[in-house]
Amino acid sequence: MESILKYYEFSPFIKDTSQTFGKNEISYFELNTTHFLIFEKDGDEYNLYISKFKNEKEIGKKPPEIIELLVKSYDKSNSKHRVAIRKYIG
Repeated sequence: MESILKYYEFSPFIKDTSQTFGKNEISYFELNTTHFLIFEKDGDEYNLYISKFKNEKEIGKKPPEIIELLVKSYDKSNSKHRVAIRKYIG
């Protein structure tokens, strides 16, 4: 999973204190100034979301304005999961 995060230049993991991700750690990628892809690290599993915040500083501190689960239990060997990222990043 580390290779995916590094390849797409996701942020280092931070502790979520917004209660949105159950205090799990999250890593994010900025699509634009208000939209972000977020990986939630839940034990050994990673869930991928698309979200909207007012700005990057709110991530992990405040609940997102909009959030949608794209992939539950991300598996880099699953082509559908890889396509979910490429759909947004290109």
